[in-house]
Amino acid sequence: IMTAKQIRVMVLNDMEKLDRTLFRLEQGYELQFRLGPTLQGKHVHVHTNYPAEGERFERHKFRALDWINPTGREDDSDKFCTLGLKISGSYQYYFGHGDKEKSGGGYIVVDPVLRVGADNHVLPLDCISIQTYLSKCLGPLDEWLDRLRVTKETGYNMIHFTPLQTLGESRSCYSLADQLTLNPDFSPPGQTYTWTDVGNLLEKMKNEWNMLCITDVVYNHTAANSKWIKKHPECGYNLVNSSHLKPAWVLDRALWHITCAIADGKYEDRGLPALIQNHEHLHAIRGVLWQDVFPKIKLWEFFQIKVEPTVEQFRDLLQSGDKTEGKQQLKIIQDPQYRRFGNTVDMNSALETFVPHGNSPGAIEDCCNWLRRRLEEINGEQYHEIRHHQEQATNCIDGTVSYERIADHGPKLGPVTRKHPLVTRYFTFPFEDATLEQDLELMNQPEKSCHFLAHNGWVMGDDPLRNFAEPGSNVYIRRELICWGDSVKLRYGSGPEDCPYLWAHMQKYTEITAKHFVGVRLDNCHSTPLHVAEYMLDAARTLRPDLYVVAELFTGSEELDNVFVTRLGISSLIREAMSAGDSHEEGRLVYRYGGEPVGAFLQPSLRPLVPSIAHAMFLDVTHDNECPIQIRSVYDSLPSSAIVSMACCATGSTRGYDELVPHQISVVSEERFYSKWNPQAKPSSPEEVNLQSGIIAGKLALNRLHQELASKGFNQVFVDQVDEDIVAVTRHCPSTHQSVVAVCRTAFKNPKQHRYTNEVPSMCIPGKIEEVVLEARTVERQEGSYIKDERSINGMPGYTVEIKEHIQLKDSKVVRQAGVTSRGRSEYVQEIVFEQLTPGSVIAFRVSLDPKSQELVGVLRHHLIQFNPLYKAGSLTDPNIPDILKSPLTEIMSKMTLADMNVLLFRCDAEEKENVGGCYNIPGWKPLKYGGLQGLLSVMADIRPKNDLGHPFCDNLRQGDWMIDYVSSRLISHGGTLAEVGQWFQAMFAYLKHIPRYLIPCYFDAILVGAYTTALDVTFKQMSSFVQNGSSFVKLLALGSVQMCAVGRLPALPPLSPALSDVPYRVSEITKQKEQCCVSLAAGLPHFSSGIFRCWGRDTFIALRGLMLVTGRHLEARNIILAFAGTMRHGLIPNLLGEGVGARFNCRDAVWWWLQCIQDYCTMVPSGTDILQCPVSRMYPTDDSKPLTAGTVDQLLYEVIHEAMERHMQGIEFRERNAGPQIDCNMRDEGFNIVAKVNPDTGFVYGGNRFNCGTWMDKMGESEKARNKGIPATPRDGSAVEIVGLCKSALRWLVELHKQGLFPYNNSKALSMSYEEWDRKIQQNFEKMFYVSHDPNDPNEKHPELVHKRGIYKDSYGASSPWCDYQLRPNFSIAMVVAPELFTVEHAWKALNIAEEKLLGPLGMKTLDPEDMVYCGVYDNSLDNDNYNLARGFNYHQGPEWLWPIGYFLRAKIHFAKKLGKDTYDETVYLVKNVLSRHYVHMERSSWKGLPELTNENGQYCSFSCETQAWSLATVLEVLHDL
Repeated sequence: IMTAKQIRVMVLNDMEKLDRTLFRLEQGYELQFRLGPTLQGKHVHVHTNYPAEGERFERHKFRALDWINPTGREDDSDKFCTLGLKISGSYQYYFGHGDKEKSGGGYIVVDPVLRVGADNHVLPLDCISIQTYLSKCLGPLDEWLDRLRVTKETGYNMIHFTPLQTLGESRSCYSLADQLTLNPDFSPPGQTYTWTDVGNLLEKMKNEWNMLCITDVVYNHTAANSKWIKKHPECGYNLVNSSHLKPAWVLDRALWHITCAIADGKYEDRGLPALIQNHEHLHAIRGVLWQDVFPKIKLWEFFQIKVEPTVEQFRDLLQSGDKTEGKQQLKIIQDPQYRRFGNTVDMNSALETFVPHGNSPGAIEDCCNWLRRRLEEINGEQYHEIRHHQEQATNCIDGTVSYERIADHGPKLGPVTRKHPLVTRYFTFPFEDATLEQDLELMNQPEKSCHFLAHNGWVMGDDPLRNFAEPGSNVYIRRELICWGDSVKLRYGSGPEDCPYLWAHMQKYTEITAKHFVGVRLDNCHSTPLHVAEYMLDAARTLRPDLYVVAELFTGSEELDNVFVTRLGISSLIREAMSAGDSHEEGRLVYRYGGEPVGAFLQPSLRPLVPSIAHAMFLDVTHDNECPIQIRSVYDSLPSSAIVSMACCATGSTRGYDELVPHQISVVSEERFYSKWNPQAKPSSPEEVNLQSGIIAGKLALNRLHQELASKGFNQVFVDQVDEDIVAVTRHCPSTHQSVVAVCRTAFKNPKQHRYTNEVPSMCIPGKIEEVVLEARTVERQEGSYIKDERSINGMPGYTVEIKEHIQLKDSKVVRQAGVTSRGRSEYVQEIVFEQLTPGSVIAFRVSLDPKSQELVGVLRHHLIQFNPLYKAGSLTDPNIPDILKSPLTEIMSKMTLADMNVLLFRCDAEEKENVGGCYNIPGWKPLKYGGLQGLLSVMADIRPKNDLGHPFCDNLRQGDWMIDYVSSRLISHGGTLAEVGQWFQAMFAYLKHIPRYLIPCYFDAILVGAYTTALDVTFKQMSSFVQNGSSFVKLLALGSVQMCAVGRLPALPPLSPALSDVPYRVSEITKQKEQCCVSLAAGLPHFSSGIFRCWGRDTFIALRGLMLVTGRHLEARNIILAFAGTMRHGLIPNLLGEGVGARFNCRDAVWWWLQCIQDYCTMVPSGTDILQCPVSRMYPTDDSKPLTAGTVDQLLYEVIHEAMERHMQGIEFRERNAGPQIDCNMRDEGFNIVAKVNPDTGFVYGGNRFNCGTWMDKMGESEKARNKGIPATPRDGSAVEIVGLCKSALRWLVELHKQGLFPYNNSKALSMSYEEWDRKIQQNFEKMFYVSHDPNDPNEKHPELVHKRGIYKDSYGASSPWCDYQLRPNFSIAMVVAPELFTVEHAWKALNIAEEKLLGPLGMKTLDPEDMVYCGVYDNSLDNDNYNLARGFNYHQGPEWLWPIGYFLRAKIHFAKKLGKDTYDETVYLVKNVLSRHYVHMERSSWKGLPELTNENGQYCSFSCETQAWSLATVLEVLHDL
């Protein structure tokens, strides 16, 4: 199968430390690091110790990765660095920026690839079936193959050997006397086998049996009788290198002497015999400890101070005049050698703490007495601390003795003897026994005390990352260690230099192991020091790069497990089925340890790297578990094994389980040999087994099935708890849609003692049952009862497995009947009624889709190959292919216009309702945001990565075809190319509707994702090269153009001149006449999307440059410019367009934004100045004419431009038509009077009054209660700063056009001054009048008493309320972008920095200085109270953070930064990228795929805002275009 390269993306976030998070990857994957929003724009460096091509891995050698930025510079949304992963192991990465070396990091684990067989084929990790052997039970090496053959014949493919090294005297499998030599037991008399012989045997098994082998490595301890530890006692924790253990050793010796006394009957008279049988005896032990042991050994003295000599020393210092003033606490210095009364006082701290009141002897004496009292207190505290330790020690001793000698579930060790002491010794004592007093003298003889070595063990509930033998731990003195008396704990220190012999010895041991075995099991992993295991595994991987590492962790927390898994690169964690208390829990483990849900979505090959849980090696029983036959029942062995075998992970067992050995095979005491394989063996023979023994035949079938499922891609899992004892596990293959369903009836209780019901519920299995893969049950046979054999480890002969494999359903003994029912047209279900599913039985079915569904899925997959080659598997060609599917979807879509794309992808509910519809509503959930594909994809993007198949969206798809039909019929109803795309969907859905309902969500998703990505490709191909070559962020913003530009059912724009070429036409659905169908720009969704409120002059022309010119939609932009030009009246462009007929001319700024767009069109579009010669059909050739039809009066655009300028110069003054509540129910009468004029002295355009608001900050008060009705919140009358800037820009451009001969006017009859002069006046007066200088006596300052911030630009000049001029708002940056020549660079830069500090929010700009008394950053349009400044959203522009001004603010920063040199520019680019990264994240996550109109303060969501606003998208896109 062709597979796309798998790429995983790790998004880096500042300060994110992920060292306890597991990220698993496979060889051949590519890992990309990308920048999260907190890092975009910064100079980030990523370091890793993954080696460069051709280099060796060294854990502490890091290298920096290079950044790749495929789309160049505009932003960091696509910037990444990459690692091609080819070597398995654990690797670290970290990243920093600026002078921070590390501001986050973590680990990645790359899985090994295992190969087996003479041809070296790959064994996937999920195929592994492993069996554990206690090596000492294998006998001589030449008999191994006969014994190991049992594993091969039972169908396993991996063996785990306990260590093959020489064992210590306890004969425990894990207590090794010599890590470097092969156990001599494997060599028969007269033979000496070596590691080479073992290696040859393993190689033979690998090649001939396809069997891999792993073994344990034990780093934590060595056998107490190891010869090398006697020569190198520094390798353990002894009383010389770990003198903190002395008190614990003293207690340990004292307990040994008590053992001897009890064993010799010396305490019988005190009620303490050698045979301890009851609680009175335990009480007597407590008495002995508290009366005889603790008072005698005085452990507290090891932690105390000699008071008198210390006081004397202090007195001498005082008398010699050593006094220091200070604030120190008294410091006690712990004696590093832990002698009795060895602790001392830091005299400096004593002198600072105890200061005499004078120099008289009396004062000094008083002072010494204070010290004496404090020292005696400290000694008392130490005494009490040790008493606590002794109480805990007493409890632990009590618990141990109680378990070992009294408890029913314990080993009942019998009388106390020297062989079975009262408690296990914590330290070795390699000398003759003497009295306790003589023993204690040895403590101070280093050449002897270096041989008292601490034993290893484990501590209940201890922190696995802490070493319990190091200083600071009291485990040994409190007797909390559950101790292995045969093993000495090894002391590695912090690196090879601390104990060179030990590190070298263990490295050799590791290398021997890695040379011969494909993998290792880290024994006792959770208490092996991490840095040791890390070092040793590095050495092993040097020899065997694909080392398979297995471990069992008992940390009790997944997060702690991950510390080990990530740092050591553990491939699989052992998990035990025996941990389940019932079948329900056992089934849950199968679900938890692997696989996706059935019907999961196909994930893209490039996707985020998500944390995972460790790969599992799921064992029905481990060699440490108690015997399941004893805990559960013999009948449960087969069904529990079957449940485990169905898990989508590595599985396995322990030798002895399959033969039904009815006891735990002890790692310490078992000395018998395993039985051998003999096909002819008799059931009663203890030393031989075959397929009739135990459950071997059943296990063979299950192992085969497990390996087949994993190798053939059955990676989807469903676990069904049929009843309290029956678990059904389904494994499903997503490419062929075959399933295997195993129904297992567990028998946790023995059916002989426990009544199981005969009523087994029937089961419905969707699809067609092809065969019964196996049916098996454990049955009794007459072969006598179990007798434990002397020489061989034998199982129970009285049981065997009755099994049939690969039979037809009719031949099944377990199933009575299987009816075929059909649920709906596409549900083909077989109902299974069980006849004999007795406790302990298993049946597995192979199920396919019914033939019709199978065929349709195949055809559907065939048509999906155009989107993803993964669908080749399981695809079929259709002989009767519908015509529409014969050509690829790209071909059909390439005929679509961008206006068609708007219908295909977007359209909010209000737009859809124009066409009598609306967005699809999911019952019990909510309606989708768009009628088009984006509405569906926004929801699916949340569901897909989590495979959230229980989501209402997926339920709706499974329950019926409503959503499917909605998608196709909606498009078909539009006609044209859209209908063709609709027919393509309809044809694809014809297949989809006839496949099983549980598969519909994943294939519906596949069809939609394919169509959506194709549509995006086609869309961007129709846009400018800036978009085509742009980053993901640029493309997301450019989609905003498709979102906002649409043709409604009714045309929103007035008709253009019939003389104009390239105007789109259609036949009207309503009048059936030919009509123009130009796209119009919505102001925002969902509130300004349809009907009269869709088109606004101001919004259109603020958004037009970004959404239409930058994206390359030149013709459509031209048509919008000309359509609005046609509606000019009074020299103004309408605010609300109302198709021209219902236009309101109540804004002073739209005309200037319109002029700015014409200028941008001329400069950005090839031959753009041609627009000036385009005909404009004037609807109102005079102010009072009735609206005329298109073509009645045509003018050229440049004439209309001139009229706008001329009318302003003459002075515009009129009253709105139909003034009164019918056009505005809040406006006061004076508000309907419109004024716009030019000040002849300054050249500034001015106008408005305090009852209307002619700029974008146009909130009109609406509250009677708060008495703000009819009062604008921000009238901005006088000369608004952005209007002055836009006017200056227009003049500069017209003067230039005139010079080029493209604009005939320079002045006119009505103009009292020429355009050049007008331009010059603004230039001369702007900085004077608008800049608030730092000079308190500035002669240009009319209202010095109102100045409260200096170094800013005023928001307006000449407002009726002078205070408003001086308010800090973001509008001046607009003027900076369109007319930068008005500003001096230094002033501009400082003003921008003040705006940055005071106004810049996460997504938008605060519309008012937060220090202003009317500032309020939260907009609530529904609130109606008596607060004048807030009621009915009066503060719309008095604080809330609007997005579109941020575009102008950032563009202004970029413009002036360029003039201030490279450093300033680089810093600014960082700021811009950083700010915009937040917009990118917002868009990525937004289900609207847009940017909002505004947010509340600090970027908080505002529910009254449009979810996506044209000018917000446009101005952000313009910033990227500037970059």
